[in-house]
Amino acid sequence: MLTLPFGDRPLRVLALGAHPDDIEIGCGGTMLRLAAEGRIAEARWVVLSGTPERAAEARRGADCFLAGIERREVVLREFRDGFFPHAGPALKEVFEELKGAFEPDVVFAPRREDLHQDHRAVAELAWQTFRDHAILEYEIAKYEGDLGSPNLYVTLPEETCRRKIELIQDTFRSQAARTWFTADTFWALLRLRGLESNAPSRYAEGFTARKVVL
Repeated sequence: MLTLPFGDRPLRVLALGAHPDDIEIGCGGTMLRLAAEGRIAEARWVVLSGTPERAAEARRGADCFLAGIERREVVLREFRDGFFPHAGPALKEVFEELKGAFEPDVVFAPRREDLHQDHRAVAELAWQTFRDHAILEYEIAKYEGDLGSPNLYVTLPEETCRRKIELIQDTFRSQAARTWFTADTFWALLRLRGLESNAPSRYAEGFTARKVVL
């Protein structure tokens, strides 16, 4: 549920990612913009899987995208990549802990229709856990071709987009050999969503906001 308007007060932001780089790819530009505009009062950055190498990348990513935000916490867990639906009770417990420890104004999570089983599990648990909160579902382009039609857009300056992509490619070097992990992939989706939202800068990130209360 997205309750509008937020007003001008800084926000308490919860960002959820199944894997290192999910948050950065899905909503990194929005996080950079909010941080630059002083709109984040406190952030909780949660990444639920990762080898030691990938966990180090996740921490570096959080440090880069949350630069300048003093009140922040990075939570890294070690669930097995690709097996989230089979980690039921343990994964659910993590979300119950989050619910008791942090009260966000807005939650960034993967889309419920995401065809990656780990992303989808996180999305479903986000909705089960944060039932009265503003949840914005981010998108990640992939081989399965599961992109949808966003109904909420955050327009981004071109320089913010460039910074997002540079940080992703510099931070997550373990992914550099993957065919989809290229600057043109990231630029393409930003440009498409910018076209759809008629962004003055030509670039935007798209989100799904399933419930809106005015």
